[in-house]
Amino acid sequence: MNILDKIVLRKKEEVALAKQQVSVKDLESNPVFGRAPYHFKDFLLAEERTGIIAEFKRKSPSKGLINGDVSVEEVTQQYNMAGASALSVLTDRDFFGGSAEDLKAARNLNNIPILRKDFIVDEYQILEAKSWGADIILLIAAILTPQQIAAYGALAQNLGLNVLLEVHNVEELERSLCPYVNAVGVNNRNLTNFTVDIRTSFDLVDKIPNDFLKISESAISNPQTIKELKEVGFQGFLIGENFMKSENPGEAMQEFVAHYNALQD
Repeated sequence: MNILDKIVLRKKEEVALAKQQVSVKDLESNPVFGRAPYHFKDFLLAEERTGIIAEFKRKSPSKGLINGDVSVEEVTQQYNMAGASALSVLTDRDFFGGSAEDLKAARNLNNIPILRKDFIVDEYQILEAKSWGADIILLIAAILTPQQIAAYGALAQNLGLNVLLEVHNVEELERSLCPYVNAVGVNNRNLTNFTVDIRTSFDLVDKIPNDFLKISESAISNPQTIKELKEVGFQGFLIGENFMKSENPGEAMQEFVAHYNALQD
């Protein structure tokens, strides 16, 4: 059993327990549930924004603890001020050290879209995301069937949520595309062994129809890489570990953006 299999198995246990503790009716009665989510595209393509989806992530299965000394409130506000187009907040507790409280805290302080970064295996988690204040959900092709992706995507869009489909190869892309997806994220990280290779994005970009926003995820640590990814058609760039491994992730993003802007001059 690889890491991804273990995560999915544990996630199904978590969802079963959550359903016992908080009913769907309770989720839907939360005042935040009625909030109109931000439109991901508007922020991703805004000229005054960077296209960066800045991630708050305390730890990972491959790296262990990345940064346990900073607060989600401080970091996400700094990301926002540095020009992030969206925030990605991990809500998986066991493997990534995240929580619903992290997403709620980020939502209370920021006026840009927030991605619930988690392993969605049940429609219940989409309702959770809406009740916590998320604007975007992540559907990972590697752990879902095409039928699940379509059903989960339809539910999310009916709730006003944006849908980011994550793929790792051509096979996942071709079997998973559907009208209920807003953006396609190419994850340069292999989720079975957590190795990374930025070439994955360059190999897949032309195979993603232009109807979808194109996002490159992980393995981005150099502003030059974003310049090259933009040149081939990517509009968004999910960066987490590169910022979070520093003592001050918000400052790290500011410096990264400054270096990127210098490349444009």
